Amino acid sequence: MTANDSANTAGATATARPDMKLFYACFVALVTTSFGFILRAVTLPEWGTAFNLTQTQLGEIAGVGLWPFAISIVLFSLIIDKIGYKTAMIFALICHISSAILTIFATGYWMLYIGTFIVALGNGTVEAVVNPVVATMFPREKTKWLNILHAAWPGGLVLGGIMALLMGPGTAWEYKIALILLPTVAYGIMMIARKFPLNERVQAGVSYKEMLQEVGAIGALIIVSLIVFQLGAVFSWSLTLNISIIALVTILFGIYTRSLGQPLFIILLLIMIPLATTELGTDSWITDLMTPAMSELGLQAGWILVYTSAIMFVLRFFAGPIVHKISPLGLLAICSIIAALGLYMLSFSSGVMILLAATIYGLGKTFFWPTMLGLVAERFPKGGALTLNITGGLGMIAAGVIGAGILGFIQDKSVDANILAYDKANSTSIHSTYVTENKTSVFGDYQALDQSKLAQASAAEQQTVTEIRDDAKKEALRYIVGFPLFMLFCYVALILYFRSRGGYKAVTLQTQ
Repeated sequence: MTANDSANTAGATATARPDMKLFYACFVALVTTSFGFILRAVTLPEWGTAFNLTQTQLGEIAGVGLWPFAISIVLFSLIIDKIGYKTAMIFALICHISSAILTIFATGYWMLYIGTFIVALGNGTVEAVVNPVVATMFPREKTKWLNILHAAWPGGLVLGGIMALLMGPGTAWEYKIALILLPTVAYGIMMIARKFPLNERVQAGVSYKEMLQEVGAIGALIIVSLIVFQLGAVFSWSLTLNISIIALVTILFGIYTRSLGQPLFIILLLIMIPLATTELGTDSWITDLMTPAMSELGLQAGWILVYTSAIMFVLRFFAGPIVHKISPLGLLAICSIIAALGLYMLSFSSGVMILLAATIYGLGKTFFWPTMLGLVAERFPKGGALTLNITGGLGMIAAGVIGAGILGFIQDKSVDANILAYDKANSTSIHSTYVTENKTSVFGDYQALDQSKLAQASAAEQQTVTEIRDDAKKEALRYIVGFPLFMLFCYVALILYFRSRGGYKAVTLQTQ
């Protein structure tokens, strides 16, 4: 970015009065994406019973609800200025409706899998539209309004989760899935008559190639690597094929753009990986991790996610004044400290102290995602929809590929080490008897509990293993503290960098 870019003022984009009805349509569309997430999470166990699915099959269905998001958000970002935002939203609407119908009338695994795949495509398409649209509508307050927009995600989690829970355990799961049609129909009606703005990049006359140059070969390498390795895991591609595809795409992208990418953008992409692990990676496990402690309070562990989501929903409406005082980087640094403290407290807390720790964790993660998007939108307007949505897409796929996986790996390693230590201290042989499954993951080799052998153990040994495993679940959160601390280091370094250059400033483009 040049100094002239920073000095330029946005013309008609800045002065035109935003269409708030369009903003509300974007908000409801984002609520729909979180409805799809929470409703499937609620009904997943019921599908296992209804269709006699294994845990592996249920895990595959849950996984396909995440990674197609990254593919659709990146692909649509490449073409969205050509086909138009409304066309993309119509595609998302078709995805949400068809997914609901396919899922409601499912007869087995594959219909559930395909239905979940389609809803993930729709969710990614919605994000590919709403992020750049809102950034274009509010060019001088991008971080503020992206935070307000993304209050829709936790708001949808809370609303959809409570609606599904209030329907009662005896209600057929099909009725719970059908709830997604409520916000779907609403945003379809709301957006049909709206006129979508041209992206600020297009208004400023920034070429398509210049947009790609902001990402560059290194940016392409990062996002393509995660997508290809995820697809390779799904379709059992060889390592050689994965590397070949990544190398080909990266080289072609580099040759065409003749750019390695904006250094700051590359740094922000890399920071997005621990950020997504801290927020979405932890959220994907938090119910399971906190089940033992919450059970002691007589509460379902799922209420931890609902509670922290409610905190996020409320606070994201107040991001504007905070950002105005301390800048996006200052807010992200403070959130990193609070999130680290909250996770550390959750790893030790019991009883009512869990609620205090969850409150602190909820406060910490509140502004992470939308403020990072706002930071990218403010510093890289030339990147248009692409830089903004690659950041969100990378975060989502990193949460699924890295975040959720590393938390599971940490738990297995902790169980392994803790049972071995118990054996040494008590002269028992529980480890050699039940920790017998040798496994390999992208994070390394490990030994896991053999559940079939454990099921045949004595009641005393089962209780011992259960207690050790419950401690390991909370201990996993202690390791995750390292991610927000690393983010804190990065944000402080960036704050010092910008201070040396006169302070943080948003980059604006002059409309032609």
